[in-house]
Formats: sequence, structure tokens, C-alpha cells
Amino acid sequence: MQALAWILRLLVLLLIVWFATKNTDLVRINGLLEQSWQAPLVFVLLIAFVAGIVIGLLAWVPTVVRQRRDIGRLRKTAARLAAIQPPPVTPEPPPPVVEAPERTVRGDAHGI
Repeated sequence: MQALAWILRLLVLLLIVWFATKNTDLVRINGLLEQSWQAPLVFVLLIAFVAGIVIGLLAWVPTVVRQRRDIGRLRKTAARLAAIQPPPVTPEPPPPVVEAPERTVRGDAHGI
């Protein structure tokens, strides 16, 4: 199974290298105030990809911080409640069930 994973990784790497060699044309990036920048297309795509990852992680950080704060607060509350509550009492077993004795029917089945 591990050999299959390494083969898949090698194929992805070869695909990325092939993509990079096919897209070496220069592209012009126009910025503010009549600024322009020329770079290979692969480099521009890589920068855009990395910038997207960084922006996504920065948007995710406040959620993680809030969740960690909530988890800490809940752990403290659980510890406080565990210290206050007495240990659970084991219930007594139920009394044994006593069956009624069988009744004998005298006479007719209809009670006559």
C-alpha cells in the first residue's frame, strides 16, 4: 500500500514539473500607478496559490482561537461539577418476582 502511495506522489510530482515546463511564457502583471511586472506564468500561479492558502489560514485562525477558548471553559466547568457532585450511587437490585400460584378450576369451564 505504501508503494502505491509513493508511485502516486511521483506521478503528481511529474505532472507538476511537466506543467511548469509547459508554462514558462512571460506574463505581465499590471499594478497600481502604472507599475508592471513580468514573470513566468508558473511563478505567478504559484504566488497566487500560496497567497490563497495564507488568506484562508488567516480567516480560519479566529475560529480556532474561539473554539480553544470554549473548550478550556467547558473543561473547567466539567471539573468544577465533578468536584461538587457526589459519586453515583449504585441502585439496589429489584426484588425477586413471585409468581402467583396456579388456580384450579372446579366444575364447568364457564363457572356454572
